[in-house]
Amino acid sequence: MELQTVTAETKKTEVGSYFVANYPPFSAWSSQNAPRVIEALDSPPKPDTKLGLYLHIPFCRKRCKFCYFRVYTDKNADEVETYLEALSKEIHLYAGREGFGNRQFEFVYFGGGTPSFLSNAQLLRLIDKINEKWTWNAAKEVTFECEPGTLKESKLQTIKQIGVTRLSLGVEHFDDEILTANGRAHKSPEIVRAYNWAREIGFKQINIDLIAGMLGETEDKWKYAVEKALELDPDSLTVYQMEVPFNSKIAKEALSHGEHESPIASWSQKRAWVDYAFKQFEAAGYVVSSGYTVVKPERHAGFVYRDSLWHGADLVGTGVASFGHFQGVHYQNVDTWEQYISKLDAGELPLNRALPITNHQRLIREMILQLKTGYIDAGYFRTKFGEEITQAFAGAYDSLVAEGYVTIDGDNIRMSREGLLRVDSLLPRFFEAQFQNIRYT
Repeated sequence: MELQTVTAETKKTEVGSYFVANYPPFSAWSSQNAPRVIEALDSPPKPDTKLGLYLHIPFCRKRCKFCYFRVYTDKNADEVETYLEALSKEIHLYAGREGFGNRQFEFVYFGGGTPSFLSNAQLLRLIDKINEKWTWNAAKEVTFECEPGTLKESKLQTIKQIGVTRLSLGVEHFDDEILTANGRAHKSPEIVRAYNWAREIGFKQINIDLIAGMLGETEDKWKYAVEKALELDPDSLTVYQMEVPFNSKIAKEALSHGEHESPIASWSQKRAWVDYAFKQFEAAGYVVSSGYTVVKPERHAGFVYRDSLWHGADLVGTGVASFGHFQGVHYQNVDTWEQYISKLDAGELPLNRALPITNHQRLIREMILQLKTGYIDAGYFRTKFGEEITQAFAGAYDSLVAEGYVTIDGDNIRMSREGLLRVDSLLPRFFEAQFQNIRYT
């Protein structure tokens, strides 16, 4: 199959966030609402709400040029230990609160940064400390993000030993020139080596990430990346379209020259590249699971983290700058090292800003996130929220149908491939009026 090269749209990717990860937008959260998090933590748990734990490990060997997360590349071993001690203190501070009752973690996610930056000893000490108050023996999924160049066979064995069931390898590309141009620390030989070790050790699920439209991307290089990804035969593949958030190096360089467009390819070109990857993987027996993922159905056990969150689960977000949601309240931790460490040294949760949300906002949040899978059931929202979504959001749905992005057949609402490839740009149509046309983050 030929890869479509788009020439009609010459505009490059603009600076700013594009990916919709939550609702209402983060820019609406405030420090004045932080006390509402404590109220939620100390209120009786709502029945049948799933619970997850996110641990932010903010260390990297290098900062990628497209990265917008809170990460550190200059911390020594003692400082890493200081952070891990603070992280275990934070997790302990949640123990015993009324909002947890007898609830067990349904899913656990180690994100970053680079969780695999930690040494075997550091990782085992962290888990030992956490286990003084919590365990995740009942978790259906424990995910661990890895940068291939940080992995050794012994480290992968340690990662499996702590209960990880799903390994996610941040491959991003297989071309060393592109990896270097975008500030990635690993090289292509390390990808294959780490992947083979992970297979030999026997992780239940292995996901690899690619990014379409990185600096230096060409048609031939993208086809090569897709070919190499197929050769690995992962259980799932995640393909992101390159975005340029305000605090990334690429954005800062563009804005310093008075430009609001970046050197990244246009959105239409990136959509064509993702579509190509999807079609190649579909021909190999994979199925599309969302606007970013394909899975091998006979081997893939589902995305417990994703699907639980997108159906209203509580998430205890721990670590510097982490995001969480608990019993109707969104929250984010403080986003500097100094604040995070000092608050935990004082025995306080490191909360920064929050937003209590209404039932209607909960509905919107679940609906727009579930639309990213390409299919939603209107009956689910009728049962859970008592609303007919096609009537409550008639204007948004009518426009999506008219433009060919959505079809509606009774309760079955499906996105076309064209809709799914641009889903994040379509979701703001469902936002309440006060959140239209404002900065997202």
